[in-house]
Amino acid sequence: MFKVDDLKFRYKNNKEDVLKGISFEIKEGEIFGFLGPSGAGKSTTQKIIIKILENYQGHISYKGKDLKDYNNDFYEEIGVSFEMPIHFSKMTAMENINFFLRLYKNNADIEQLMKRVGLWEDRNKMVGEFSKGMKIRLNLVRALLNKPKMLFLDEPTNGLDPTNAMILKDMIREFRVGGGTVFITSHIMADIDQLCDRVAFIVNGEIKEIDSPRNLKIRYGKKAVSVEYKENGSTATKEFPMQEIGKNSDFLEILTTKDIETIHSGETTLEDIFIKVTGVKLSNENQ
Repeated sequence: MFKVDDLKFRYKNNKEDVLKGISFEIKEGEIFGFLGPSGAGKSTTQKIIIKILENYQGHISYKGKDLKDYNNDFYEEIGVSFEMPIHFSKMTAMENINFFLRLYKNNADIEQLMKRVGLWEDRNKMVGEFSKGMKIRLNLVRALLNKPKMLFLDEPTNGLDPTNAMILKDMIREFRVGGGTVFITSHIMADIDQLCDRVAFIVNGEIKEIDSPRNLKIRYGKKAVSVEYKENGSTATKEFPMQEIGKNSDFLEILTTKDIETIHSGETTLEDIFIKVTGVKLSNENQ
């Protein structure tokens, strides 16, 4: 869907580039995660791709055509959900949605979307009376109201309870199954792990890693197996190298003679990888 080559960008009055020649592609029909600490260039990259920021260096193509050659019809094909929900607070939810519906040629089934996110019963309530979670859910409806082919999501589940977060994640997966493509940024690593086909880590305007979550966890993980088992009334732990573990007599003896409690591979987490790649630890509120 998108191919980005040697993208550079500098804000006016800045002495250094915010983006320092990044290159990546977003494949059609995938969920692509874009991760990095605050100030790394995530938002700038997204604003350029959705044609909010111009005057960049490098080349960006959308479906094989130079992004700069697209007119306003480009916005018929994309949906955007910003991290901070932006709605008209003195209008009802439906008045908000109807306002934006008029901007597009294609319109989705709003009743179905509103019911899916649990807002249909509140459709005539002023958005100013909505909780943060309700505004976030309304944000996703707005992003989908034009039946987009490409969806940009910035922290889509931040501030949601587990039940509503799962509903939104299911909707994102269904969008992909239906042929859609998703670009997502989030500090909630569990969401990225559950949703994304590939992820990129950007640090100080440079991309440091791009791969699937599985491959990254294997690459950064420890190739070992840890076994917890009961011994003499307490829990004992032993670690074994993954290589030829099926021939390791000590490992096999524990499996066959001990009361096993847990077995874990040395696979790491995306949060650990984030810290290793970026050098920045996630705050507790974003974990």
